Amino acid sequence: MASNSIIACPGGNISGIQNENGSLEFLGIRYAAAKRFDAPVDIDSWTSTYEATKFGSISPQVPGMLETMLGFNPADMDEDCLFLNVYASETPSQDTKKPVLVWIHGGAYTNGSGSTAWYHGGTLASQGSIVVTINYRLGALGFLGDGNYGTLDMVSALRWVNKNIAAFGGDPNNVTIFGESAGGSAVISLMACPSAKGLFHRVWAMSPSIGQLREHARSQELAKQFFEIAGVNSIDDLRDMSLEKILEFQTAQLLTASSAFDFYAPTGGGIGLEPNILEVASKSAVQFVVGTNRDENKLWSAFDPRLADADASTWEKSSTETFGSRAAEARNVYEKLRPNESHKDLISAVSTDTGFRQRAISFAEQRVSVSQPTWMYWFTWQTPAMGGILGCCHALDIPFAFGNLEAPGAEMFLGDGSDRQPIADRFTAEITQFAHHGHPSWSQYDTDTRSTLRIDAKTELILDPEHEIRALFSL
Repeated sequence: MASNSIIACPGGNISGIQNENGSLEFLGIRYAAAKRFDAPVDIDSWTSTYEATKFGSISPQVPGMLETMLGFNPADMDEDCLFLNVYASETPSQDTKKPVLVWIHGGAYTNGSGSTAWYHGGTLASQGSIVVTINYRLGALGFLGDGNYGTLDMVSALRWVNKNIAAFGGDPNNVTIFGESAGGSAVISLMACPSAKGLFHRVWAMSPSIGQLREHARSQELAKQFFEIAGVNSIDDLRDMSLEKILEFQTAQLLTASSAFDFYAPTGGGIGLEPNILEVASKSAVQFVVGTNRDENKLWSAFDPRLADADASTWEKSSTETFGSRAAEARNVYEKLRPNESHKDLISAVSTDTGFRQRAISFAEQRVSVSQPTWMYWFTWQTPAMGGILGCCHALDIPFAFGNLEAPGAEMFLGDGSDRQPIADRFTAEITQFAHHGHPSWSQYDTDTRSTLRIDAKTELILDPEHEIRALFSL
């Protein structure tokens, strides 16, 4: 039976949950407060014991596909949403100094929260770390124009961790930030955020949506579009507008066409971020791991009616749009490497490479070119769920990374099978080793060998996987 546990933080006492196995959960801790379209104000102290036994409100959003599948309660939403959660495996002693893992969730900067069941930090914490998951402002409320309010929220959460995590047994001088999809590109953007310097020391980016990171001119173009949809002249006209209207206009903008899906995202040269995010991040001396999934785009293409009847002519047209005069060469390469896949799946494979894998490789090689410590992995396990149509899709690796194979909604994506647990054990072990020691178990990435850890039922180090595809994009 669970009981209460009280931790004495510099800002005051916090009461959380102690489970029967001795593990601790502190849920819904307010780390900051913020007015709409303003920077967050850190919460440094509280007078009475803070009750941290249930999750805090999440950022207002219109649920995406994953959120709908996993369960979504609109009652949990509120603009007052700057809360975090702390997971520990045991009551800290005076000499406890565990590495800290801070999770930044994905969801295209428009969806998600740190309280999603897949992100429960208990299993990962049991490997010897303190795990923190956070909420931050999303969509127009977090990333309209060049405000980068959501990014500022992340930095505020990291400041809270720096000030308070020692009380939970964590080491404020050994903090790893990690995230997936938008969370993966968010942790990269924090490498180009001057106010975040020193608040984290290692970065693990899972399937980062690097293409979402925006230049300043693009943020202004999209802000102007939002103002036109809303019928206003500036962001000040939105400060007192109803939340329902803000979400209505946000949804309308999301329904307009954009191949980059960058309507809301961190903006280079905006508040708090350097102008060239990737260039600055590539020069960051923090240890960095990046990885992608084999079939990222199948999360969307599997349900895309436009691809349902894709045939040879569709494949030819799609490849020409991407590769131009080299389309025939590209088709030969993809068909050779994926000989049993449908035209629909071949189109999806190209989208995976353009949207995720090749961008990750390019950024890794940019870091290597200036001698910054970088490692790369490739997650390739294919789920049997839904008849196998998802392959190794986007977000499939999250339950493995957290060791949460039995979390609500996981079975829908993972199916069942004995091969899953060893993969989860290896994934969590690698993240834990990286957090403890500053390097995973495999060799660094370089442009001679391009050593990459392939994570699957058989996990192994491979050299320059699918190099023919990489070559298509490197010319």
